Amino acid sequence: MIEFCVIVESHADARTATKLAERVLLEKVDWLAPEYLQEIFQWSGLEENTQHSCWKDIADIVARFKLLGLSIPKYLGHRKTGPLKADGAAAMKILNLIHLLQHKKNRQIKAVLFIRDLDNQPERRTGLEQAREAHADLQASLRIIIGTADRMREAWVLNGFVPLTSEEERLLNEIMENLKFDPCKEAHRLRSNSGLESEHLRNPKLLVEKLTGGDYSREQQCWEATSLDVLRSKGKHTGLADYLGEVGQRLVPLPSE
Repeated sequence: MIEFCVIVESHADARTATKLAERVLLEKVDWLAPEYLQEIFQWSGLEENTQHSCWKDIADIVARFKLLGLSIPKYLGHRKTGPLKADGAAAMKILNLIHLLQHKKNRQIKAVLFIRDLDNQPERRTGLEQAREAHADLQASLRIIIGTADRMREAWVLNGFVPLTSEEERLLNEIMENLKFDPCKEAHRLRSNSGLESEHLRNPKLLVEKLTGGDYSREQQCWEATSLDVLRSKGKHTGLADYLGEVGQRLVPLPSE
């Protein structure tokens, strides 16, 4: 069984990113059907029998591997052209660890998904791209897919929100009137992270909660049911369209064992 390693900030990010990736694979690979997905690959974390790993846990994961006797080379966080930005050094540490897992633990890891909220820090993506470029010489066969949500995952959810009832339509129209723009088409304009009542409509997380009534199953529909064409169109400025494009270009065709 081949593995696609998933590095995220939270369980919710993993569910969103992997489901979107599966939808793109089903769209792009003619012979692939939903029932075949689990037979061909599995989403995994750095540690065995996990479905993803979180950025905040990487140091602890590395420490546990060291206790098991896995010698992990240090990466100094820079390259010939200068220091890696933001998450670049952490990404290189992960890529070096994957390289060791492939050769020392016989893990069939064929791809890694780096999923990150930008949180108004565009240098995070720059660092991930630098790490991908720097790692290419070490292992060109590893597929490295980058997904950066601007400003956060909830912007992608908003891109996929399509009113299903008259009440949802009324609520969205009311929000649009207050904001003076459509938050589903221009989710990248929602920059607030404040919990103040006056800022609720400019906070993507709180706006998703308002539109979905806090119902997670309704939230899921935004990335599971909304057409990929709509997601690509609305997600041009939130990183969603770029992520879908990366999956389609870098994970297709599916790597074999």
